[in-house]
Amino acid sequence: MTDETPHPVRNRVLRFLEDHKDDILREWVATPLFSTRNRADSDEEAAALLRSVEKVIEAGEEEDPSAEGFASVRPVLSSLASRSAGGPSGSKRPDVTSLKAPLLRLWEQQDLTQDEEYYGAGTLSTALNTLRITLLEIELSAGADTILAQQEQLAELSTPVVKLWEGILAIPLIGTLDSMRSQAATESLLNEIVKQQAKVAILDITGVTAVDTLVAQHLLKTAMAARLMGAECIISGIRPQIAQTMVQLGIDLGEVATRASLSDAFAYALGTAGYRVERHSEVK
Repeated sequence: MTDETPHPVRNRVLRFLEDHKDDILREWVATPLFSTRNRADSDEEAAALLRSVEKVIEAGEEEDPSAEGFASVRPVLSSLASRSAGGPSGSKRPDVTSLKAPLLRLWEQQDLTQDEEYYGAGTLSTALNTLRITLLEIELSAGADTILAQQEQLAELSTPVVKLWEGILAIPLIGTLDSMRSQAATESLLNEIVKQQAKVAILDITGVTAVDTLVAQHLLKTAMAARLMGAECIISGIRPQIAQTMVQLGIDLGEVATRASLSDAFAYALGTAGYRVERHSEVK
């Protein structure tokens, strides 16, 4: 709450906002902030913003982004944030600060004393600056949610489950396995095991850059989960360097079948699933 504005000036500002409401709204609706809205929606949103400014000035809370007056207009600010999202990087997008110039211009056109003009302009500017801070908080929150959703989508795309043969699935793991990717990989594999009634699942780690205890625990948990779903799990692509690291770390894969390459794992999986592969002599 601010104590800088003398009480009579605050009342003078509130009378100005009430008496010149129509002029203010007309000026605001003409700003770029509402350029993409129809007139009815623009009038409604501009009126909500003006009521918000009136509330915080009346309560002396124009410096507090958490004030009730600002909280009441968050749905409008969320709409503004969604409309401004997705613009080119570095582009100048319209925001609520564009409302300041016409508001101050109308204020200065009043018959004011020097103190009224100075303190009143400061009060109005502070209210709109804080309104912009509230909008920024909403934009940042929305941006964080978008990034999280994109990360989840990338995790799903980076852990595809491939059907190699009837009843045989493979999931190629590439890069670094973190908790999100590990969880996504396990869920995708288990869902496909149920969906396709798979008997064998191959975890191929040829593209995994490094294996530590956390990665090994993930592999074991995935293999155990697949077994509980009725499918045998095979781990393939264990390169010499990774094998040495696993030995040094004392990592024991237990009864999980391992193969050096995906092709070896596929051949083993065919046998496990009851298929037999034979080479036919070339027909001359």
